Amino acid sequence: MTQVIPGESEGIESALRRFKREVSKAGIFPDMKKHRHFETPIEKRKRKAIAKRKQRRRRTRP
Repeated sequence: MTQVIPGESEGIESALRRFKREVSKAGIFPDMKKHRHFETPIEKRKRKAIAKRKQRRRRTRP
């Protein structure tokens, strides 16, 4: 659980900025997007195959 406690003289904008930074460090957004909709086994295989192809393409290019 990500938590940010604002200081006494800290503005809400800077506290919100710190919160967003902590959330992105924790990797909550990608996980949330992944679990937003149900993914069928076929869709999961397709997504993994595409990721594998992209990874292979990155390795072969200089």
